[in-house]
Amino acid sequence: MPEPESDLKRMMRTVPQTGRLEQILLRRERKGAVDRVDTATVVMQHGLEGDRFRGRNERAKRQITIIQAEHLPVIAALSGHAVVDPLDLRRNLVIAGIPVAAMKDRRFRIGDRCVLEWTAPCAPCHRIETLLGAGGFNAMRGMGGVCCRVVEPGEIRVGDPVVAA
Repeated sequence: MPEPESDLKRMMRTVPQTGRLEQILLRRERKGAVDRVDTATVVMQHGLEGDRFRGRNERAKRQITIIQAEHLPVIAALSGHAVVDPLDLRRNLVIAGIPVAAMKDRRFRIGDRCVLEWTAPCAPCHRIETLLGAGGFNAMRGMGGVCCRVVEPGEIRVGDPVVAA
């Protein structure tokens, strides 16, 4: 007979609501400009078609990066800025309405077909100090987003629902 599920495990498994894909960002070249697009193709074993940083193989942990939209004003406030543009933070997807931290070690669906798997936190890089100024790295710690692996490829669009799988 299986052991009953603990309250903590039950709470960690419960996601409060459906989220929304707010932005799709492509980094076409190293240190180059980042483009906002309305749609993108998620490719198995690589990530976003047209993005320069693609996973090298099916086991790569960083095929797609995601940041929580609700963290952007907090990062701005903690770094002394009125606003922080996600283009500058160089993550692939901006998601709102669903806590990306709750996706830890889980899979989630974006749109009709695309399924991603949370693989690791995405720490801010050393260049964030240049962007946000002294202390910018610490202002973003814990809110740098997450890295994901592609489980099922597909087309994604701004406005697509994000649902825990």
